[in-house]
Amino acid sequence: MLVEAFSHARLHLVLTLVVTRHGLTTRSVPEQHIGQRVDVPLSTQGLRQAHALARRLDGVAFDRIFTSPMTRARETAEIVAAGRTAVGDARLTEMDYGEWEGHTYEEVRALHPGFRTKWENDPGSLRCPGGESGEDVARRLRPFLRDVLDPGSQLGRPQQASGPVGGDDGRRVLLVAHSSVARILCAVALGEPVREFRRRFRIDPCSLTVLRWPDGADPDGAELLLLNETAHLRRRGEVPWG
Repeated sequence: MLVEAFSHARLHLVLTLVVTRHGLTTRSVPEQHIGQRVDVPLSTQGLRQAHALARRLDGVAFDRIFTSPMTRARETAEIVAAGRTAVGDARLTEMDYGEWEGHTYEEVRALHPGFRTKWENDPGSLRCPGGESGEDVARRLRPFLRDVLDPGSQLGRPQQASGPVGGDDGRRVLLVAHSSVARILCAVALGEPVREFRRRFRIDPCSLTVLRWPDGADPDGAELLLLNETAHLRRRGEVPWG
């Protein structure tokens, strides 16, 4: 009995982090840099995506739900949470794109053609003009992950009062964030160079990415279970990688 209880206690320390990106916004088409300085709501299509994600996760228990405080992320989180508490955390706010905020990629290349090419080759160490670099974002995500990984911390303790917690796979947490933040978080969690976050990872709106940390793991010790899964957003017969 004592061994069984000890094993259950250790299992409960396992963290499964379900990561999603907010739905499309009123400024998503044409694609442009929307970070911290342009706060826009979900578009009609983005709302449909969020509701599709909510249906996909219906019945899944989460110990905690965290969201970026930006409107597009909060709206997505509230739809998916379906009455449960979604806690905003400023560390999940999208990258600050500085002078590139609100500009399409073509406009950015016209504004800073030489630097844009350099930045695309190393968005980890190079800051957007007047904004952040990937490493700047990683420096706020690492302590967030440490807090969530620690079951004794304020963020690590289960919060939801109704329904079961994560269950046999330990603690289960949902995170609603943004494109660059989610990709940088994947790079940090998997121990990949931050400079590779744009080349190595793709996170579509309202997709599902799942990371799992065993008991005692550091923020960079995650196992990747699922990346950018979007079956709930596709019509029957569509390929999942289109």
